[in-house]
Amino acid sequence: MDGEGRDGTERHAELVLVPSVVGLEVQAARRVANTAGVELAQPDPDGPPLGALTWPGRYRVVGQEPAAGSVLHRWDSLVVRTEPVDDGAAGIREPRRPHPDSQAGRATPTE
Repeated sequence: MDGEGRDGTERHAELVLVPSVVGLEVQAARRVANTAGVELAQPDPDGPPLGALTWPGRYRVVGQEPAAGSVLHRWDSLVVRTEPVDDGAAGIREPRRPHPDSQAGRATPTE
C-alpha cells in the first residue's frame, strides 16, 4: 500500500514518522505533531474538530492511533483521545462571604 491512499489511488505525499504525544497537553501535542508533519484529530470524523472539544480548558492526550513510530503520509491525521487535566483546583467554593460572628445575636445570661 506504500504510495496509495485509502481509496486505492496513488499518493504523492512524503512519508513521515509518527511522534509520541501521549501524556502531553493538547497544545504541546499539536506543536510536536505539526513539527513531525501530521495533524491531530479527534476519534469521531463526523464530530466537531479537536480544538472545539478541548477549548476552553486544559486537556491531556491519553491515547493515540497510530502508535508512535508508525509511518503516515505528510499531514495525515493522528487520532488522539484526551481527558481534562486535573490541576487540583476545585474552583469557587461556597460560602464566598465570611461567616457571621458566631457570638453575634446571642443572648447573654443576666445575673
